[in-house]
Amino acid sequence: MFMRYSMKIWQRRHLSRMASPALFAAVLAAVALAGAGLAGCGPSHAAPSDAGGTVWLCLPGTSDDPCTQSQATTVVTSAGGTSVVTPKPAGSSPFDCFYVYGTASTETSVNADLKRQPAETDAAIAGASPFSPFCRVYAPIYRQVTVTDLEAHPDLDFGTAETVTAYDSIKSGFEDFLASSGNRPFILIGDSQGAAMVNLLLARIVDGDAALRGRLVAAIILGGNVEVPPGQLTGGTFQHIPLCDRAGQDGCVIAYSSFPSVPPAGSLFGRPGQGVSLQSAQTQKSGLQVACVNPAALASGGPTALDSVFPTEGKLSTPWVAFPDRYTARCEDTDGASWLDVTPTGITGDPRPLSATEDLGPLYGYHVFDLMLAQGNLTADVAAAEHTWTTAHPA
Repeated sequence: MFMRYSMKIWQRRHLSRMASPALFAAVLAAVALAGAGLAGCGPSHAAPSDAGGTVWLCLPGTSDDPCTQSQATTVVTSAGGTSVVTPKPAGSSPFDCFYVYGTASTETSVNADLKRQPAETDAAIAGASPFSPFCRVYAPIYRQVTVTDLEAHPDLDFGTAETVTAYDSIKSGFEDFLASSGNRPFILIGDSQGAAMVNLLLARIVDGDAALRGRLVAAIILGGNVEVPPGQLTGGTFQHIPLCDRAGQDGCVIAYSSFPSVPPAGSLFGRPGQGVSLQSAQTQKSGLQVACVNPAALASGGPTALDSVFPTEGKLSTPWVAFPDRYTARCEDTDGASWLDVTPTGITGDPRPLSATEDLGPLYGYHVFDLMLAQGNLTADVAAAEHTWTTAHPA
């Protein structure tokens, strides 16, 4: 049901073509093809824990933190021009991020244990470290449902022993995070199974608590099927936390699943009451639609060019490569589905590769690429929401 392989496996399958002379020679001739890759930066070992018992994958101030890996990025334009930007982790930021990684565990058990493994480390580097210039990132290890169990039970829904175990585990980590953070403002980020867990955390802990809602700067929920009544900003998954509908808005949710066209009838994403919806106890199929918030056009829904960023795995001198304006996205709603429709911009002579594919089949769409396709837009949205929150809460 969810991402069935880690970021490291994705890199092995896809990034070899990024070094293809036919695709990159004209663009990257001047770029040194050396440097460390993105994946495999952390060995398997016991992660730091706190008095509450949480085992942390990412914890500010600790060494070997995968959420503070280098964000140096080679920016490639449609004309083949290149430049390098080097954002730095915000060690002293007044904002905290809480990240819940997607399905990563390759253990053979039903639920993962609480050891930090390379798969979880890779997931944190890919999914959380891009936000480190804007917040201090916390990410607990949790007893998620493993790849093995999800493949054996593709229609697994909330209420089964393994999903309850996963939620209870991440809930404990979130409660420890809230208890230790004082009154600091926070951002929640989740993708895939992690997005379903964020849905539950927000709905059960934050949504009904006005004080916590006042500290919520933003929530980014990718491939999680946040649901709302048609045309509404609240209701469905959350009763009080709205979808974002204007630039710079804080206290709201950015949620979408990306596809190249209308999701199939049996899609795991973009259709209410099925697929990933079941992981957060959402079973209603009528009267609701899956939310689509275009991170590049919060107010209009698009069409708008995306700022896509992909890992390079050592193929360039930076761990990331950005392809601004390589794709265009707009929110679509038809045939009972709602999704972020992503298409190439079609700029004549653009030498940059089309990196997004339906690797897991049409039922998944661009699920593996939900973050990467709009990574630059999402980080800009977080920065804008932080500015708004700070303006409303002067020191």
